[in-house]
Amino acid sequence: MQKNSIEVGKYLVSPMTKPQDDGSFAASVSIRSGRGMASHDRVMRFTPSFQSHRAAIRYATAEGLAWARAH
Repeated sequence: MQKNSIEVGKYLVSPMTKPQDDGSFAASVSIRSGRGMASHDRVMRFTPSFQSHRAAIRYATAEGLAWARAH
């Protein structure tokens, strides 16, 4: 489990960031369900860029948790 991962029911929500060339950060989130060969991993990448790692993580976490709670 990643350091930032959060379990929500049957889902594991893992927010991620990636530094961009212009100094901003891109946000994405992995939402995993199942185990082993029966696992499924959905990755969402978001188009807004963020001025800090923290802001990007916050956004990805909120979006991932909202998706997991709705499903």
